[in-house]
Amino acid sequence: MALPIRQQVTYWGIATAVFLFVLWALGNVILPFLVGGAIAYFLDPVADRLEKMGLSRVLATVIIFVFLLGVVTLSLLVIIPLLIQQTNGLIQSAPDLFNQLRNWLSERFPDVMAEGSPVRQSLVSIGETIQSRGGELLQQLLSSAAGVVNLLVFLVVVPVVAFYMLLDWDRLIARMDDLLPRDHADTIRMLAGQIDRTLASFIRGQGTVCLILGTFYAVALMVVGLQFGLVVGLVAGLLTFIPYVGALVGGGLSVGLALFQFWGDWWLIVAVAAIFQVGQMVEGNILTPKLVGSSVGLHPVWLIFALSAFGTLFGFAGMLVAVPVAAAIGVLVRFVIDQYKDGLLYKGQSDREHEGHGDDA
Repeated sequence: MALPIRQQVTYWGIATAVFLFVLWALGNVILPFLVGGAIAYFLDPVADRLEKMGLSRVLATVIIFVFLLGVVTLSLLVIIPLLIQQTNGLIQSAPDLFNQLRNWLSERFPDVMAEGSPVRQSLVSIGETIQSRGGELLQQLLSSAAGVVNLLVFLVVVPVVAFYMLLDWDRLIARMDDLLPRDHADTIRMLAGQIDRTLASFIRGQGTVCLILGTFYAVALMVVGLQFGLVVGLVAGLLTFIPYVGALVGGGLSVGLALFQFWGDWWLIVAVAAIFQVGQMVEGNILTPKLVGSSVGLHPVWLIFALSAFGTLFGFAGMLVAVPVAAAIGVLVRFVIDQYKDGLLYKGQSDREHEGHGDDA
């Protein structure tokens, strides 16, 4: 005999409250396990593909992590130092760029840039703020990142957790399936499958799109010769998960920097703009349809809200679980709406009486 609905809701509500409390209380402690689990989830399809090719799960996991270790080592030795150098250079150059912009506006629009005008005062204030706070901001970002995800977590704990979770991923899923309440196992499996497809489409698909576009933008801008091209390209790639925002921010920043650096060499400015046009065409026509699909079910506004809310409440650990929780809530809401539309609360007695008359006929 199944438990009453009210009692089941009580138990699941208590379980949800305990989960949120643990996440709030042990955010930094469980952070390596969340990161490791995310990495294992992301790489599980690769391991499954290698298993279908005839490799054992152990050998597939070892091959994946040897390759991943090489990529991380290359990033630590080459890409990250260059990224920090360009970021610092961009912050240091920002006041000069603002001064050039102010002088250019003064020459072209003297009335707008007259002494004491709001536009002139705003530009002066922004330039002074960046000059005085830019280095401090970079230092705070680096120190906070090192405090949240320190070197020990990245180099030791996270890879170990990710390795063993990837190795035992199928067994973990089977064990969780065995613990499902038997009366609702089929429904939970169905909902879990929808959540998994949503996460796979968004995290794996959109994450791959961000990585490809970020690499393309960074390499292309550096080939053109744009200063700070690596920083701008990676920022544009990371923001690609919000439709059009990555291209608008990255394209606007790149073209603005190109105007200062390549003034007079118009073909270089056009080349910088063309890079983002090509990136948008490839993303819209090839990458997103192939890797993400058209029915992800995660609206960008809902995703941003989830990231902001969980990040504020639970810190960096909350941001890691924000996307899975948002996907789960979205699937559950759609399921509840479907159930509501199939019930009497939505259809009403008239629909039921109509069905009864149809049966009598």
